[in-house]
Formats: sequence, C-alpha cells, structure tokens
Amino acid sequence: MSDHGARLDEALRLPLAERLGPLVALGREALAANGSAEPTARRRLIDSLVALLEEGAGAPTERVALGEVLGWLGDPRIRSAEDVGYWARMDGMSIAAWPVTNAEFHAWSRSGAYDSTRDWSETGWAWRQHCADPWPVVAARDDARSFLVPNQPVVGVTWWEAEAFARSKAARLPTADERAWAMRGAHKRPYPWGEPFGTGNANTREEVLGRPVAVGLFVRDRTPDGVGDLAGNTAEWLGDEIGGNRLIHPGAWDQPSMASWAKAKDLRAPDDRSAAIGFRLAKD
Repeated sequence: MSDHGARLDEALRLPLAERLGPLVALGREALAANGSAEPTARRRLIDSLVALLEEGAGAPTERVALGEVLGWLGDPRIRSAEDVGYWARMDGMSIAAWPVTNAEFHAWSRSGAYDSTRDWSETGWAWRQHCADPWPVVAARDDARSFLVPNQPVVGVTWWEAEAFARSKAARLPTADERAWAMRGAHKRPYPWGEPFGTGNANTREEVLGRPVAVGLFVRDRTPDGVGDLAGNTAEWLGDEIGGNRLIHPGAWDQPSMASWAKAKDLRAPDDRSAAIGFRLAKD
C-alpha cells in the first residue's frame, strides 16, 4: 500500500466530524502530485470526499474547500446532459438536477461550438458577432479562477450564451413557472426543504462565503425529487421574456434569503453578465 493510501485509511478511521481537514489535505497533495498519485488511492480519496460532502459534515468554509478540491480532482457527481441521471422528471417535462457546471460549459466552449453558428439562434448569433467580451475572454481573467472550479455552477454567462448551450443539448431554459413548480412541488414548499428558511440551508449572502460553491454542497437545498441548488448558490436565467428583458430567479450567494423563495423573480437585460448568474436546463 502506498503512503498516500495508508494515510487515507488513517483519516477514514477518524470520527466523521474530524475527517474533513485530513481528507482535504490529502486531496491538495494529490493535486500537487499532478496525476502521479497511485490511481486506486486517488479513486478512494475522491469517493471519500463525495461521501463526506453528502453527509453535510463540517463548517461552511471547510466544506467550500472540500468542494473545491473535489472539483479539481474530478467530481463523479457531474454528469452529461446526455445521461438520464442528469434529469429529474416532472409532469411532462424534465429539469436538470443541478445548474450547468463549469465542466460542462467549458467542454462546450472549447469544442469550437462557441465560435460556430451551429448552436446559436439567429438573434443570439447576431449578439455574438458584436460581443466585446465573450465568455472565454471573461473566464481567462486573473480574478476568475475561484469562479471556475469544475463542479461549481458556471456564472458570468449572458442569456444568449445560456440559450446557445441549451440548444446544443436539445434542451432549453425552464420558465419561471416550471422552476417554481420544481421547487414547490405538490406540497407548495416555499423552499426545497420546506420552511422556515433557517441557517445553513442554502448559499445566500447570510452565509458570508462570497462566491459560488460546488453544486450540492448545501445538502438541504435539494427537493425530494433530487433537484438541488434551487434556493441559493447562483441566480438562474429563465426562458421568459418581458419587454426584451429576461426573467431570472435571483436566489444566489450574493443575495439575501428574501431572494430565495420559490416564486421570486427579477428582470435582466439578456446581455447582462454577473458573477452570480448561471442557468440550468429543461426539456420536454
């Protein structure tokens, strides 16, 4: 057994509440090793980090570090829209279990699709042709790294970019009513976990984390159907148009809990960019 594997076994023998720090430290060492770590130990470490994330253990700032390390190691929870497990089924349509992640959006952008007419609507491509700050340029800025962790929701995308990505997956953006239904369900929950809002349930301004975090890190921000990050983490572009602007659900890391309830909505110009706005997919 490698030294890394032995230390992993030692960490896993600790009580659950004491594992987070040692496992995150091992994850950082594995990243620094740049792929030279023993594959079996690396796989076990990733599985242990996922299990710890799902347990909801640790203080919020510790869990942010856990999610980030897991993201860079390769989070097995992140699936493709072509995978049936990507979707939750709801009354004649499907909605994505998570917002679109950086891993997904980067793969699409780097495939050349961002600079091809294939996935853009006619209006979206006209916007793309005159865009002075395309998403790949924004993402390459020095201050963007903490927003680009692969298992975090992609942010800083315009409505047109979100629409193009959705079209590439034979999908679309959910409407405000569809998203509200996903969050409320037949029991008309105000939040995915029910009520009251409480603390530690969603990544909103009150948590003082100051950034998006790995999808699913706030384990209570998830409906019984498995749709997560509906109350916080990032606001989301929606399919509704009003007077040339687009609706968003505003619940996000930089917004107070008042912005998180199921029927909350706001209007933004479709070319708006924000480090707090992402999107998720829906399909019929």
